[in-house]
Amino acid sequence: MNTPTLHTPRLTLRPPRREDAPATFAAYAQDADVTRFLVWQPHRTLADTEAFMERLLAATASGKQHSWVLERPDDGAVLGSFALRLDGHKADVGYLLARAAWGQGLMTEALRAVIGFAWTLPQVQRVWAVCDVDNPASGRVMEKAGMQYEGRLRAWSFHPNVSAAPRDCLCYAVVRGGAVDEAAG
Repeated sequence: MNTPTLHTPRLTLRPPRREDAPATFAAYAQDADVTRFLVWQPHRTLADTEAFMERLLAATASGKQHSWVLERPDDGAVLGSFALRLDGHKADVGYLLARAAWGQGLMTEALRAVIGFAWTLPQVQRVWAVCDVDNPASGRVMEKAGMQYEGRLRAWSFHPNVSAAPRDCLCYAVVRGGAVDEAAG
């Protein structure tokens, strides 16, 4: 599947490459604060991140996912990653950002760009995501990007860095014809 490079005022979202592993490991993959609400634990070694990059590449090659590395255009610094996972008429997003880039509105920019890209795929009618109930910053990103809160999903996802039990998550979505769709068009 061909994943395009996307540009925002302050970011370049480009397909991942195997050689991104060292920068990814250094920027965020080993950071317990960044990975706290993710479904995977912090990487202990560069080999863990190399395997992570291989999984991203394989998921994209399967046609079920578009993956991006977020980088700063002026110096190419790796700042995070983004995934758009396709499932029929629905697409869910997942993202993370290096701690050094938190609080700057960068993820909202990236999410708007990915939603705009999703609307170029004729089958996609709904873009959605969840965040852990204790991760309000992620919920704010989704709301600022035009997604609407839909409700609480009880015992929805495992976040092993927080608990061994499944965690409640908050669900956000935007549907084709919604505010983000109209703004992107």
